[in-house]
Amino acid sequence: MGSKLKNIKIGEVLKLADEVTYQEGQVISKTYIQNEAISMTLFSFDKGVEISTHASGGDALVICMDGCGQITIDEEKNELCVGDSIVMPANHPHAVYAKEQFKMLLIVAF
Repeated sequence: MGSKLKNIKIGEVLKLADEVTYQEGQVISKTYIQNEAISMTLFSFDKGVEISTHASGGDALVICMDGCGQITIDEEKNELCVGDSIVMPANHPHAVYAKEQFKMLLIVAF
């Protein structure tokens, strides 16, 4: 049976943060899996770019891979820098803002 992951090399060491690049004024994403149970997406944000407030039907683990970003959950601002993580609980409003260029891995369990 083949891998359920896509867009990633299987069985090879890689630097995950290098899998997406920064592009001026943009959010870039690369999805590795998305189904009814889980999604895993790597994002890069150029400085000053944001994803506005929204909610998700699953609990979302954010892992900072590069730079620093701001995760707002229920109007509470949280700063994440390389190696930091936070869980955004299901059905709670949250937003992401790049205080500087910022990369994050997002894993959502539905």
